[in-house]
Amino acid sequence: MVEICLDREELVYSGRINRRDKSRPELIFPASYLHFRFWGRKAVLTVENRHFYWDNYAGALVDGVQKKWLLKDMGQTEITLMDNDEDGEHEVLFFKRQDSCHEMILCSLHLSEGGALLPPPPVPERRIEVYGDSVSAGEVSEAAAYEGKEDPPHNGEYSNSWYSYAWMTARRLNAQIHDIAQGGIALMNGTGWFHEPDAMGMESVWDKIRYAPEAGKPVLWDFTQYTPDVVIVAVGQNDSHPHDYMKEEPLGLLAVRWRECYKKFLLKLRSQYPAAHIICCTTLLNHDKSWDISIEQVCHELADGKVSHFLFQRNGEGTPGHLRISEAEEMAEELAAYIEEVVYIK
Repeated sequence: MVEICLDREELVYSGRINRRDKSRPELIFPASYLHFRFWGRKAVLTVENRHFYWDNYAGALVDGVQKKWLLKDMGQTEITLMDNDEDGEHEVLFFKRQDSCHEMILCSLHLSEGGALLPPPPVPERRIEVYGDSVSAGEVSEAAAYEGKEDPPHNGEYSNSWYSYAWMTARRLNAQIHDIAQGGIALMNGTGWFHEPDAMGMESVWDKIRYAPEAGKPVLWDFTQYTPDVVIVAVGQNDSHPHDYMKEEPLGLLAVRWRECYKKFLLKLRSQYPAAHIICCTTLLNHDKSWDISIEQVCHELADGKVSHFLFQRNGEGTPGHLRISEAEEMAEELAAYIEEVVYIK
């Protein structure tokens, strides 16, 4: 087998990836990927898994066919991406299916004897970035038989960022994506489901590469590495946990504090991306409309011509629990059309 250095220019990386050690890229966020083309008959990728919860799976599109592999909880897993009888040209897009329920480090790539990398696939010029929760990560999206129903028992096997509305929207727009999505996350610390009882909010995650407490010391992201045209902020659904103060008392102190925090978050994004169009939304995930009313209020108060509020046709009315593939497609169709109109055509 021929070993391929993981920092070769023919290898295209996308997503908020920790590449401080270029020989061991760390994929943490969903929809992060390695994309390459090669000549040969076999390709083997070895990854190291850091397991925190659930079963952890890696995904790939190999010559257009989607595959997945169960990873060992800890240590290295050797993944045979393909093994054909004859040499030929092939294309592989290897990606992270799940959020920070685990971290996945690429350790080595080997091709069959005589194999070689081909010129890299083209990188889209358009760029989007998404800040969101389980829906943006594609959590439980593959449970297609449960559309309109509560989630089935699961342990990570149905989660797939490829089928998130976020990545579907990017593909419709032919855009790169950084999907800063974490299941269960709310905006503010102390609310939402992520890492209860010491719940972390997006206000503590948005500027990190590594953020899961189990992973150790947080690692900050260098925002100069990626500048999006469009930033989608899709938080405000898990914020009703442990209690829905926005529904119960929309003018109360907690509701006022949330709106102030939401405004500060948008201003932080604006400071990083002065020219980006920021689109605020929630999703089809069930939630009270009081959250959307608050988002609308904040957008109005900002009076920023490049900050807008988008509502889906079935906003807050989708499958209980998590959205399935068809619902993500529904969202992607609406959102991509909106972005095309207000950002790229305007």
